[in-house]
Amino acid sequence: MHVHIPRQPGLPDSHMESTLRKYFSVEDNYATIESMASMYRKLDMMALLLSIDSETTTGEIPDSNDYISSIVQEYPDVFIAFAAIDPWKGNNAIEELERSVLELGLKGLKLHPVQQAFFPNDERIYPLYEKCSALSVPVLFHTGMAASGTGTPGGGGLKLKYSAPIPGMDDVAADFPDLKIILAHPGWPWIDEQIAVALHKPNIFIDLSGWMPRYIPKNLIEESVTRLNGKILFGSDYPFITPERWINDWDRLDIPNISKDLEKNIFLNNALKIFEDLSEDV
Repeated sequence: MHVHIPRQPGLPDSHMESTLRKYFSVEDNYATIESMASMYRKLDMMALLLSIDSETTTGEIPDSNDYISSIVQEYPDVFIAFAAIDPWKGNNAIEELERSVLELGLKGLKLHPVQQAFFPNDERIYPLYEKCSALSVPVLFHTGMAASGTGTPGGGGLKLKYSAPIPGMDDVAADFPDLKIILAHPGWPWIDEQIAVALHKPNIFIDLSGWMPRYIPKNLIEESVTRLNGKILFGSDYPFITPERWINDWDRLDIPNISKDLEKNIFLNNALKIFEDLSEDV
């Protein structure tokens, strides 16, 4: 449920991505689309592809949604994808979201409040959520600590306050009860708040990407096989963490009372609640 695409050919390297690679110590791991597709086929997995359009705040030229869609069209057996939209582009953002879903076949919206510098409950962004609701597609928010900018002067100017689940994402879930919302990553240092909003709001899900399972706070692991078992989604954050590494680490955890059925919810069934149109094909 969380895979970053290789940079679009012809575009300059992304400084934000370079800080991610440095943080995760994968500076030399430049996968190709072909190698990614081969890997996911061998693992018998589908991957949700993501990119970020933060042109307004970072000045970086984004991967185009046409490029993202072309990857899915070439490898529909292993990839689905969300649209990368800059929320500060006003009506153009709304029109691009609609085009990405209706014409390009993308399955949702990816937003990164820290990198894009917005509070999710800023009502200037609400028309994007209204369009998502109208199109019946989910929105994924980066949540918690951001690897982007880590270790650079001033954190690259990025501010973590934007990615707190309360009030921002909780307000959105309340104001758009039909909108499916994915909180990407364990939302440290706001883990308890993340758990609370997922328990309270039926339309909120959490993906576990970006953290090796042994480092995920124990209360979130415990909730993943108890009260939140119907709301937790497997995600690796490839290429920063490979799915094999993540799953191998998960298998080494000592999780009381876990069962194959509980794990199947995390690795498959909960995702199908979000992508109902795929359920008959899996």
